[in-house]
Amino acid sequence: MPLIQLKEQRRDLVVALQNRNGPVNSWELMQIAAVQQAISAFEDVIADLDAEMEAAA
Repeated sequence: MPLIQLKEQRRDLVVALQNRNGPVNSWELMQIAAVQQAISAFEDVIADLDAEMEAAA
């Protein structure tokens, strides 16, 4: 379940930032952005596959 793992990773990163004091650095933001992009890519592929299956039915 890679999509679930990515969503958990994103949640963990965000929670870690919420629980600390001080500014957020660009590396941390880039990590969250990269995970979010991967999640979006998975969701797009899933939506495309669902649409193909519906069209074939």
